[in-house]
Amino acid sequence: MRKVVYYIGVSIDGRIAGPGGQADFYPVGDGEAAAAYMAWVNERYPETVPAQYRPHVGLADAPNKRFDTVLMGADTYRTVLAQGIGSPYAHLRQYVASTTLDRVDDPAVELVRDPAALVRDLKREDGPDVWLCGGGGLAGALLPQIDELIIKSYPVIAGAGTALVDGAFDPTVFTQTDRKAFPNGAAITWYERRSPENRDG
Repeated sequence: MRKVVYYIGVSIDGRIAGPGGQADFYPVGDGEAAAAYMAWVNERYPETVPAQYRPHVGLADAPNKRFDTVLMGADTYRTVLAQGIGSPYAHLRQYVASTTLDRVDDPAVELVRDPAALVRDLKREDGPDVWLCGGGGLAGALLPQIDELIIKSYPVIAGAGTALVDGAFDPTVFTQTDRKAFPNGAAITWYERRSPENRDG
């Protein structure tokens, strides 16, 4: 059974985007350290690179490694629409969860009204995992169904913006399974949902 994995970049204060949807404030850095970081991330998770950038980083024909499906919220999708992009991850099966969008014009992207039902159906399938790529409201709504977190942490405080998870108070325990720090100051941490029998340990 496939997993739902929340793979996302976040600031020190837990913001995944600025108040206007900005995601360009993360200090990736310059030079060899930044290049090494981006090369490592792109090699490990090539399918998370948007389609328009893949040819520029040598991933035009790269196969998907971890995910074959992406689920994004309305604000995340509006951000790419504002750039004139209707199908940001053409190499994946794409869903947008929204109760406010009237329609999605690109035939490669499916609009869903009930993301929890969609996720239940997807998790019953065999195959690669499902990438939850944002935003915080969608992550909050789907928290009971998120199996794994892959958090890219950056040494910056945003001060305001979209929270990593924005929903009802629902303490949910995850176990750190790995962490990798990079010379540019970024770090990636992997967490898995703690099984019910181990939540008190």
